[in-house]
Amino acid sequence: MAEHRHQLTEDEAAAMFEPSGWDERYAGQDKFWSGNPNPQLVAEVAGLTPGSALDVGCGEGGDVIWLARQGWRVTGADFSVNGLARAAWHTEKAGIADRVDWWRVDARSFAAAGRSYDLVTSHYLHAPDGGMVDVTRRLATAVTPGGHLLVVGHAPSEEFTQLAASQRRAMFLAEDLLPGLPEDFEALVVEQRPRKLTRDGTTVNAHDSTLLARRRP
Repeated sequence: MAEHRHQLTEDEAAAMFEPSGWDERYAGQDKFWSGNPNPQLVAEVAGLTPGSALDVGCGEGGDVIWLARQGWRVTGADFSVNGLARAAWHTEKAGIADRVDWWRVDARSFAAAGRSYDLVTSHYLHAPDGGMVDVTRRLATAVTPGGHLLVVGHAPSEEFTQLAASQRRAMFLAEDLLPGLPEDFEALVVEQRPRKLTRDGTTVNAHDSTLLARRRP
């Protein structure tokens, strides 16, 4: 889910929760996002010892590239074929493709299937109708003992005037996700962090709902 200049209809908003909507979006301009790593990823992961990482909802691969450059072995996951293709192209251009794997998966039906990672992260992935609690629970199953889970999203805000009602309902506070943490996880960061967002020349004040948790060894 992302910002638009015009008021979205519910039909348009529904498409942005599905792979086809993002495939269409990524089929347009050459570069949709800035390519910079998301700020909460840098804030929370810069001090961790690099290992294996899974970025779910990786989009064009900005966070994947940053993690690989920090020494992580990264799997970028997304439900959009076009998004993954763009991300692969960007990693090739960045010269770190040998440190990256790709996985097409929908976070809403994510299953670790025996895979585990030292870091599992997701930024601005918003499942409809409160679905991020279940997504958090699913992502937690892929965290190795002693590893970390970082989930970041948009906090509810009146600033996002162009969003449809269903998109507003998909936003969450960090504490909303706590029921999705298994018992062997310890929450380390549960907060909303202010930052400014600029989209299409418009700057708004927003908050990043930030949940960082560690799985006990």
